[in-house]
Amino acid sequence: MTDQDLLTRSADSAATPLAQGRTLPANLEAEAAFLGAVLIDNKVIEELTVALRPDHFHAPVHQRIYERVLKLIDRNATASPVTLKPYFDGDESFKELGGTTYLAQLTADGQGLLASRELSQQIYDLALLRQLVSVGRELVEDALDTSDDVAPLEMIAQAEASLYAVAEGEASTSQATDFRSASLVALKLAEAAMNSGGGLSGKTTGLEVIDEKTAGLHNSDLIILAGRPGMGKTSLATNIAFNCAEEHLKHQREGGPFNYGAPVAFFSLEMSADQLATRILAEQAEISSESLRSGKISRDEFHALSRASQRLNELPLYIDDTPALTIAALRSRARRLKRRHGIGLIVVDYLQLLQGSGRANDNRVNEISEISRGLKTLAKELELPVIALSQLSRAVEQREDKRPMLSDLRESGSIEQDADMVWFIYRADYYHEASRPDFPTPESPVDVQEKYKIWEERYLELKNKATMIVAKQRHGSTGNVPLLFHSEITKFSSPAKRDYSSWGYE
Repeated sequence: MTDQDLLTRSADSAATPLAQGRTLPANLEAEAAFLGAVLIDNKVIEELTVALRPDHFHAPVHQRIYERVLKLIDRNATASPVTLKPYFDGDESFKELGGTTYLAQLTADGQGLLASRELSQQIYDLALLRQLVSVGRELVEDALDTSDDVAPLEMIAQAEASLYAVAEGEASTSQATDFRSASLVALKLAEAAMNSGGGLSGKTTGLEVIDEKTAGLHNSDLIILAGRPGMGKTSLATNIAFNCAEEHLKHQREGGPFNYGAPVAFFSLEMSADQLATRILAEQAEISSESLRSGKISRDEFHALSRASQRLNELPLYIDDTPALTIAALRSRARRLKRRHGIGLIVVDYLQLLQGSGRANDNRVNEISEISRGLKTLAKELELPVIALSQLSRAVEQREDKRPMLSDLRESGSIEQDADMVWFIYRADYYHEASRPDFPTPESPVDVQEKYKIWEERYLELKNKATMIVAKQRHGSTGNVPLLFHSEITKFSSPAKRDYSSWGYE
């Protein structure tokens, strides 16, 4: 259907025909009136209550006009029938409408100026309805497919993703992004990094040394945080989740041009919500988790715990401890959390406890590949960083050098392939502790006492020191990040530069 065909229909029936004589919802008169208002007064766009895009218009000619208007305004130029004329002189669609005189016709009466906000809202709402029609049509067509390779649960997940996209005001099908739009996002990130004073352009981890190395957690990134049991993976993940949520809460109270925090969704497949909350309370009150669980705390420590609890009441940190989640169910829950609470960071503890769709034919490698791809897709779909914890294979324990490598990622090479960043947690004191010799007595031989002394001196050098190995970083360099780990309260912190200058880091 041509632009001429569309524009000659009435406001009630101006649309592409559907089955049984029904038409797609659209109001071409409203589109024309709104464009006329914008061409008379460009400031109308600054007062819109919705983010109106060219693809929200139904008539292709209106889409092209609005797109050109936005480009002119972005260059601080005036958009009017006169300034638009050179761009449409050779447009065949305009010839069908009478040439560029159509631009002048849009501004003929100026009635759109009286209700520009209402018109833009109606254009936006009708665009969402058309997207719903498209999603519904695809859903019906897919549901009627009864071939052997059909996966109903996967279809439901895809339908929910499409509905989520409509709810967020996005097009139901992906579209190419022009370089102008992409470059504006890049400039905004660069500005955020410049204003942060520390090169932070993503969401903060709350740990300065990690932020310096990675520039923060970036939207659409999948970060794999891996390590052997006992290294502190969950501790670091809860630290980052808390810090990011607290930074968002701070921004809400104090304001500022850039928000380096975000509400956080923590999917805990291993620990219950109350166990995770106990950990975070212990971290923030700086009380031993073991003492907290056993009740062996003083009255002063209990008061500190109470104060920490009050401080955390408003924290935008949402814990889902549903066990044995499938990747499809996790994505579904994440979409709801994004829609209801505006989450900006997802943490999954841990990847190997997720389940696939069940179509991997008992092949665990294929299942893990499906899960890692699903997490990366989720990060891109919701435009937020996803931190997924991962176990490492036992090959680490069989080497003399216990530092993990990318080849140690358990069960699938696709984890490394799908990840934008891979972090390993390594604590030398953990392995040195395992080699502790028997404690000598005054009667012990000199060589036994000397052996323990050498062990103890080395242990004191290593105690509370940890290393985060950035083994892969798609947008930056790899290397080691020094951290302090306070095992009693399961809390990581950044060391002062003067303290780790002797650790071998720059």
